Amino acid sequence: MSNGIPFSGLWAVILGGSSGFGFASAEKLAQHGMNIAVLYRETSITERSLLSKFSKIASENGVTILPYNINALNQQGRDEFIQKFTADTGATKCKVKLLLHSIARGNLKPLTEADDVLSAEDIQFTTYAMSNSLLDWTRVLLDTDLFHPDARIIGLTSEGAHKYWEGYAAVSIAKASLESLAKYMAVEFSKFGLKTNLIQAGITETSSLKMIPGSEKLLEIAATRNPMGRMTQPDDVAKVIYLLCTDDAFWVNGAVIHVDGGEHCR
Repeated sequence: MSNGIPFSGLWAVILGGSSGFGFASAEKLAQHGMNIAVLYRETSITERSLLSKFSKIASENGVTILPYNINALNQQGRDEFIQKFTADTGATKCKVKLLLHSIARGNLKPLTEADDVLSAEDIQFTTYAMSNSLLDWTRVLLDTDLFHPDARIIGLTSEGAHKYWEGYAAVSIAKASLESLAKYMAVEFSKFGLKTNLIQAGITETSSLKMIPGSEKLLEIAATRNPMGRMTQPDDVAKVIYLLCTDDAFWVNGAVIHVDGGEHCR
């Protein structure tokens, strides 16, 4: 902490921060003094509006937001990020307080009775994008000595990892894999000061959710199922991500935290 601002001088690296939970988290963390390096894939047209939003958030909160429109899912993208990030920040060491994995890329296909069914390659791609890539990003930040001594790694899982949602098989497999991976990361990376946790958000009306077949039904059910009387919002999740970055959350490691207003209880 510097100048009374909780995260002054620290950085969050957000994978998939152009919308939804990633964008809401960038905004929330910036409000508490954290600088943001945000990775995303956008066209030049959609990126213009995004850059304007980032510039406004940075200006209002006196922080730095560095946007990187690169592929976060291969070695070339990781190498490019490390090179640019260290140059942009003056080779900052031990300053990444948070690695947030919010990548939503994958295949939404049925297993059978369709012209284009889910293949093993589809499952492999989706699982890497939404699960295993977290391990590679953790390793590269660790190997380049960029993590803060008390850093947080946070990923996003979903109820769909444990129950049937139409067309969600590949993502469900990926999320189940992520939950297993996070447990092992919580143990094996703890000696480096890293705490690894997952958030299971309630059903939230994001662009990613709308791509799921039958998402209208999911939204309809969530609106009546949630005991709090409304659906989860991206900002609800961002607030918990902020809390997990505070010193008071030092002892939280290896957890799957429900951020859904009690939706999972029904």
